[in-house]
Amino acid sequence: MIRGAIFDVDGTLLDSMSIWDTLGETYLRSLGYEPRESLNETFKNMSLYQAACYYREEYGVHLSVNTIMEEVNAMVTDFYRHKAQPKAHIDAFLKKLRQKNVKMCIATATDQPLVEAALSRCGMLEYFSGIFTCTAVGHGKDEPLIFRKALESLGTDKSQTIVFEDAWHAAQTAKKDGFPVAVVYDQYERRQTKLQSLADYFITDYADFDGFWKFASVL
Repeated sequence: MIRGAIFDVDGTLLDSMSIWDTLGETYLRSLGYEPRESLNETFKNMSLYQAACYYREEYGVHLSVNTIMEEVNAMVTDFYRHKAQPKAHIDAFLKKLRQKNVKMCIATATDQPLVEAALSRCGMLEYFSGIFTCTAVGHGKDEPLIFRKALESLGTDKSQTIVFEDAWHAAQTAKKDGFPVAVVYDQYERRQTKLQSLADYFITDYADFDGFWKFASVL
């Protein structure tokens, strides 16, 4: 029987991956420049500082690196505070988990103030006992530490604690560390075949709580 749940945020609780998938191009266009390539792919392994330098070196943006970083961060902050929307039917799903006495917390790469702002606005923050971020933990989701910290806070057994993820690399980490994994479909994850092969349960729509519960109740 499921006792605990660890939720990712972007693409799992929030329909928010679009901001990260288009941020590079959106910011550049806001300055009056047209991207020559997919900046999402170009920036995939860059820090914000490196991306800011790239804007200056490759596109001739005359703003300082610090100003570019501040303006990009302001766009992201505005999105989470005012625009990010919950995944369809997630509120009812969380409510039913709480009614089943499932303990819930969050493990995310997104900064805590942004997560709190978006979830509070969407009425979901109350469901979670804690928020663990990669920044605070000091490790990304290519390592299992963030999931272990979340598990420790819940005080539940790993075999009865499901990790909800939409991203292949994070789901793979949790799976390798022994967690049951519920994969949540999100259109922005391009490795769907590989991702679904990891899933103990695959969620295409949070409206199907009964189907999920049949799986979760026999853990």
